[in-house]
Amino acid sequence: MAEVGGALLSAFLQVLIDRMASREFVDFLRGRKLNDGLLDKFKTILLSVEVVLEDAEDKQVTNPSVRKWLDELKHAVYDAEDVLDEIATKALQSKLNAEFGSTASKVRNCIKTSIFFNKIELRIKEVLGRLENLASQQNVMGLVQAGTVRRISSERLPTTSLVEDSDICGRNDDKDEMIDKLLPDDATDNKIGVIAIVGMGGMGKTTLAQLVYNDNRVQKHFDLVAWVCVSEEFDMFKVTKTILEAVTSSNSDIKDLNRLQLQVKERLMGKKFLLVLDDVWNKNYTDWEILSKPFKSGVQGSRIIVTTRDVDVASAMRAFITHHLKKLQEEDCWSLFARHAFHDANSYMHSDFEELGRKIVEKCKVDVSEWDKVLNSEIWSLSDEEIQILPALRLSYKHLPSYIKRCFAYCSIFPKDYCFNKNELILLWMAEGLLHETENKTMEEIGGDYFVTLVSRSLFQKSSEDEFNFLMHDLINDLAKFVSGEFTFRLEADSSHQIVNKTRHVSYVRTDYENFKKFEPLQEATQLRTFLVLKSSTPCLYTTKRLLRDGLLPMFSCLRVLSLSNYWKLCELPESIGKITPLRYLEISRTVLGRLPDSLCKLYNLQTLKLSCCTHLRTLPRDMQKLVNLRHLDFTGTPIIETPIHVGKLKCLQTLTTFVVSKRTGCSITELGKLANLRGALSILGLENVESFTDAHGACLQNKNAEISESQRDVLNGLQLIRTRSSEGGT
Repeated sequence: MAEVGGALLSAFLQVLIDRMASREFVDFLRGRKLNDGLLDKFKTILLSVEVVLEDAEDKQVTNPSVRKWLDELKHAVYDAEDVLDEIATKALQSKLNAEFGSTASKVRNCIKTSIFFNKIELRIKEVLGRLENLASQQNVMGLVQAGTVRRISSERLPTTSLVEDSDICGRNDDKDEMIDKLLPDDATDNKIGVIAIVGMGGMGKTTLAQLVYNDNRVQKHFDLVAWVCVSEEFDMFKVTKTILEAVTSSNSDIKDLNRLQLQVKERLMGKKFLLVLDDVWNKNYTDWEILSKPFKSGVQGSRIIVTTRDVDVASAMRAFITHHLKKLQEEDCWSLFARHAFHDANSYMHSDFEELGRKIVEKCKVDVSEWDKVLNSEIWSLSDEEIQILPALRLSYKHLPSYIKRCFAYCSIFPKDYCFNKNELILLWMAEGLLHETENKTMEEIGGDYFVTLVSRSLFQKSSEDEFNFLMHDLINDLAKFVSGEFTFRLEADSSHQIVNKTRHVSYVRTDYENFKKFEPLQEATQLRTFLVLKSSTPCLYTTKRLLRDGLLPMFSCLRVLSLSNYWKLCELPESIGKITPLRYLEISRTVLGRLPDSLCKLYNLQTLKLSCCTHLRTLPRDMQKLVNLRHLDFTGTPIIETPIHVGKLKCLQTLTTFVVSKRTGCSITELGKLANLRGALSILGLENVESFTDAHGACLQNKNAEISESQRDVLNGLQLIRTRSSEGGT
């Protein structure tokens, strides 16, 4: 795939470069023993590699050596990110030790810091050596800097309006529905109405537009009809020239955009026209405004049909109708398959091939409208693994911004047909360092924007379960898996593959019984970042203690995501959990944990802690205030009897499902007043321990987005009302 490895890496490298330039990073290293020249060299090498990624993306599809180079580069960059993350964690640890530690602990920390920098310098040199070796191979492979090579144009051949109706299956209802909306002159207040056909690549958007365009009713209704293939590379002059040539049926040698638009305007003047703009990617509203100016010379009832895989394009063009194309019915899909698989359309009816063919159709999830194009494409020259990825789908991925490409690739961790929760996925992205806060938006809000982009481009589809659950079409799932390569592994689904030392993300669907042997292959993946247990219809009744004591935790010091939810027999976490300092997401919901180890409070990077429905858990570790990066603390359905002291110091906290007011120091209702970012459901218990109206007022509940029950809010408001009346009585 021409755009896979490098596209991910460009976003990756930028994150590393930005981190090395951050104020916190620079301040911590200033005056330390670490060789400043090493990091400068580090940054220089990353920049030198970044400039050839664009060329490498193109060449890897036909050059296995370039593909291997990109793969090794990504592996090295992962390791580089781990090293920089260790330095950032050490900086945070030193800061917290200065705030909370005793004099003796501060002395010990200075000694440990000196040892740390000796070790980290060796690791930097090792990674730097690998990067230098990879950079030295650029010239040998003929890789050149971006901008010095001619970019290959669209992978997709230009479309035309021609279609053979008898070859099309299952789109008659869509065609009739479109025509019913297309023909009425008063269907919209706008003189020129835009109708958009939206769907994922390969669904048959172009085919539907061709069917509508060539229908006799449509041809007779409009004075002029024209077909223009816009495609991915949008050039205002070229598109306008193509439109002029389409509406005049003649070539044009005009070199000026103004003259082109005047000619188009003149040609459309006083006519009711139909213009099809096929395969539109550009969603810039200003570009559309300029392009569409000549169209306004047409009369009422003129129409423009746009095909696109991005719903944002339809919005930019102000489409008054957006037709979301659905998958073919299975029987229609079988008819299409049989027509192309057999030379004689009737020979398959009683053939031994029919049963097998129908299974193939079912496996393809009835999304085969472009098989005839695939038959004659270069896809057959690709590897066995690549052959499953339709070129039309590769384009959807190619046009994603690089920072969203990483988010999409991470989704390969989900099996086919798996429903994932929007908010859960955003938290996982955040834990993996794929989201970065800005002055105006939180990481969660940015993740929400990325998610909307993937939905709008038909890469995610809404589940029928509820508005927060989504899934990926099987072909999209294949694309995500191919993009992520060896770096993601699904424990059951990937039985034909092996876990390698490059593997960073592992998921599996739990079963009734998990023994240690099942997880032995993970010993190869010592730099694992994600260990994610996925929900299933059956709860897991047992998991071996060796998984945590001897296997998983001691081995995976780079973990950022650890999920062990729904293990009903999981009753303890080992103290060694505190050594996994990169950990940002920890879920141990629906287990029988009776306590959490105090070492949990050493996980200074922890952002999300999920403890819902842990029926045996009563208390949390006392030093929770040290988890300064904690943003989501969810213990819904867990009978916590007291809130950790000084929870108000967790300034990043957005989710706090329960707050138990007590008379202990650091547990009063005023702690809530310090949590300015709280949102979502919040249950307040122990309101009888609110000692004064001053404390009630100090909770600042009126300034929060948190959802608090009416009865709890009434109690606090009542205390404030008492204060008001007392003040009035005293005057």
